[in-house]
Amino acid sequence: MHGLPESLIEELQAGRIIPYLGPDLLDPAGPVPASQQTLVSRLTAKVPVPSRIRGNLTAVAQYIENFKHRKTLSWLMREAFAPGAQPGELHHWLAAMPLPLIVNVWYDDAMHNALAASGRRWGLAQGVSRAEHKGDIWFKYYDPEGQPVSAEEAAGWETLLYEPMGAVKPCGNFIISDSDFVEVLTEIDIQTPIPAIVQQLRTERGLLFLGCRFRTQLQRAYARQIMKRSAGPHYAVLPEELTRNEQKFLAEQNIQCLKTSVPLADRSQLSA
Repeated sequence: MHGLPESLIEELQAGRIIPYLGPDLLDPAGPVPASQQTLVSRLTAKVPVPSRIRGNLTAVAQYIENFKHRKTLSWLMREAFAPGAQPGELHHWLAAMPLPLIVNVWYDDAMHNALAASGRRWGLAQGVSRAEHKGDIWFKYYDPEGQPVSAEEAAGWETLLYEPMGAVKPCGNFIISDSDFVEVLTEIDIQTPIPAIVQQLRTERGLLFLGCRFRTQLQRAYARQIMKRSAGPHYAVLPEELTRNEQKFLAEQNIQCLKTSVPLADRSQLSA
C-alpha cells in the first residue's frame, strides 16, 4: 500500500489499529459535501445567514436551528448527504479486514456502504443530538438494516462503526450546531458521550487517522477524547504542510505523522 509502512498494514490486518476516518477521504467532486467549507456553502445556499458567520459551519447550523427550527436543519443535512457516497478502494480494503472498531467523523455513508458489501457482521454506534433526543441519551446502536438494538447485541458484532457526530444513515442523526457540540464537549472529558464498547475496544489499540486534519479546536478535541486511555501507538497520514496547532497536537498526543505524496482522495493508489 502506497504511503503506509508494511508494519502498520500488518497491525491493521491483525485488528490492533483503529482507523479514524475524516472527510478528506471523499472525492471533492462527488455528490456529497467532502469538507466543512462545502457543507456550509450548501447550507447557506438554502438559508441566508449573517455574513459574519457565513464561513463557520457550527454557527451557521445554530442560526438555522434558532430561526428556522431544528427540523429544517436536519432536513437540510439529510438533503446534502442523501445522494450517498461511493466507497473507494480504501473503504473496501478496510471493510474486508478483521477490524473490531472503525471511527468515522463525517456525516457521509461511504464506510457504511463498504461494510454493507463486505459480508461481515457489523453495526453502528452513532452520536445523537440532545435537541432531538431528550433524557440521558448520547448515542444509539443500529443494526445494518437501521433498526435500533441494545448494547448487548452490539457487543457481538465483528465490526463496530462508530460515528460520534452522527451520519445520514440510517436515521439522519447529526451533531452539527454550536449547542450540539456544547452539550457533548461539556461531558466528553468524563467520557459520558462515548459508548462503553468503544472505550473498551480502544484500550489495547492505537489509532490511524486518515483523511483528517486537526486545524480547529473541535477537531482536536474529538480526536483527543476518542484516543483517551488507548494504548497506542498512533499514526496520522497528513500529506500537506501542518499548521502550528497541528504540529503541537501531534507532539502532545504522540502521534506519528506519515507524510505521503499520494492524495487521500485518490483512494485507488492507497489500496494494496
